[in-house]
Amino acid sequence: MGVIERIASNAPWEPIFGYSRAVKAGEFLAVSGTTATDERGLLVGAGQMYVQARQALLNIKAHVERAGFNIANVIRTRVFTTDISRFAEIARAHREILGSNPPASTLVEVKSLVHPEMLVEIEADVWAGAAEGPVNPEAKVAPTGAAQKRPGVAAPKAKAAGPKAAASPKGRARPRRRK
Repeated sequence: MGVIERIASNAPWEPIFGYSRAVKAGEFLAVSGTTATDERGLLVGAGQMYVQARQALLNIKAHVERAGFNIANVIRTRVFTTDISRFAEIARAHREILGSNPPASTLVEVKSLVHPEMLVEIEADVWAGAAEGPVNPEAKVAPTGAAQKRPGVAAPKAKAAGPKAAASPKGRARPRRRK
């Protein structure tokens, strides 16, 4: 039976809510929602989405390394933001820190986070196995929204964008922001 190690940080909410910054279970590490705080627990980058996203990811990197894992082995991130219209700023930071080994990821908009000036919070799951290295640029991957071709399976027909989508600056459909 494996050992579970609970890792704390200096976040003021850990003892109040009763959670650990990270939990190491065998070859896996789960990093709790991480925000843009400095080593003293103070918010970095008030009002600056990119700065907060990058700081949160750097904090995750520090926690991952402290637990003896490698940031290249992040297999999943979950990103929560209070303003999804600023997606590009979050994506820029995510790509800078994790782009060489992109994880599975989810981005959702939430009403608010624990501190009113926090704009983004990120979770990460990490596997201790060896990272495969950078993504193979020669690999054939279907673009977002397109079906992968599989033998004997027909690709679905494209649907019109409809009323719930708007054109992005590059002409791709993007979901409208929920209110």
